[in-house]
Amino acid sequence: MAKVRLEKDSLGELEVPAEALWGAQTQRAINNFPISGQPLPEVFIRALLLIKIAAARANAELDVLTREQAEAIEAAADELLGAEDLMRHFPVDIFQTGSGTSSNMNANEVLAHLASDSLGESIGANDQVNASQSSNDVIPTAIHVSAAISLQEELLPALFHLEKVCMDKAATLENQVKTGRTHLMDAMPVTFKQTLEGWAAQIRGNIQRLVSLQPQIQEVAQGGTAVGTGINAPADFAQHFCRQLSEQTGIRFVPGDNLFALIGSQDAAVSLSGQLKTTAVSLMKIANDLRWMNSGPLAGLGEIELEALQPGSSIMPGKVNPVIPEAVAMVAAQVMGKDTTITVAGQSGNFELNVMLPLIASNLLDSLQLLTNASHLLADKAIASFNVNEERLQEALSRNPILVTALNPVIGYARAAEIAKLAYKEGRPILDVAAEQTDMTRDELERLLDPAELTQGGYRNQT
Repeated sequence: MAKVRLEKDSLGELEVPAEALWGAQTQRAINNFPISGQPLPEVFIRALLLIKIAAARANAELDVLTREQAEAIEAAADELLGAEDLMRHFPVDIFQTGSGTSSNMNANEVLAHLASDSLGESIGANDQVNASQSSNDVIPTAIHVSAAISLQEELLPALFHLEKVCMDKAATLENQVKTGRTHLMDAMPVTFKQTLEGWAAQIRGNIQRLVSLQPQIQEVAQGGTAVGTGINAPADFAQHFCRQLSEQTGIRFVPGDNLFALIGSQDAAVSLSGQLKTTAVSLMKIANDLRWMNSGPLAGLGEIELEALQPGSSIMPGKVNPVIPEAVAMVAAQVMGKDTTITVAGQSGNFELNVMLPLIASNLLDSLQLLTNASHLLADKAIASFNVNEERLQEALSRNPILVTALNPVIGYARAAEIAKLAYKEGRPILDVAAEQTDMTRDELERLLDPAELTQGGYRNQT
């Protein structure tokens, strides 16, 4: 049988694996919540440890802890942050007590164990590691800190990269004209440059909206303790804590203007999730455009050829599928679903505490990571590397009756519609039909119906 040791908490004694760094409260959570087998994301655990370092430093400054106790807690957290097997020590399931108390105590117990061993005196999980804190302000703070780090260091750089790749690719395709499409039907021509710059503008808009949310997500609940009143914490603990946390992360964290709101609700996290959903919508639009343009290569549009990354079928030799856009579309769908979960969880703020905090943390951080990875893949393995099929572009443009729209100011909408219908019916180029059905010269028609010129818009006449 596995070796165990006895640990004690306020409910009594409990067997804990002998080699485990955690104590009784963590073990109770392991026993109580065998639900998903999934712990909270590593970025959340790392944020939790950073919070414990900042709290220990602040407590030392305020004479709540001795300098030696604070340094022992910080050294223990640093040891964990540098460990390759960090997550082995944080096994508590996502689906646990809604306050995340089990995860907070998991961190407290592991740090207390390591700190006690290094200092040679007892460091208590509650009295020292958790001094001036409560799970009720630590876990909301950890959500904000982990999300702020992921946003600034991961997702925003990925989106900036995606925007740049779109713009760089656009610059190489300025003279490539393609049939525009509305309702999936032929429309007036556009350039590839215009299409890619449209994608870039979508991404730029998402970046701007995400940046606008950073001040809210960098406002933290720490200092509110149990219900927002700050009971058992020094009056200026929050200011000391935020200064220390900002120094560690390089991100400016500030105490919340109203700690009751930050503990009782998760509105900032819900807002961030909503914007992540919008970003997912943008990525899905781009992914689907790529899939359509790549469709074929014979029976579809075949306007572009995406990079061939892997065989596309176990039975059809030679088939190659648009795997990156498909993967990105699935990411987008997942993020949209996670936003719905976060929305439901966000409204579960009952009086002074939201009670779905671990669920919000898990889904929010997963969405940030998924969008980060998908943005890089979409940029580097789809947009940067696709090739344009010039022959297919020209074939479609020459047979596009919608080009007759350019003749509206000259011959009128009704007459232009008759010419377009005849061109459709006979399957002939609009230029040939218009030359027969009007008294305009072929030179005039070629000038007015030039697809490249039509991409520039504006009113056109015969002179």
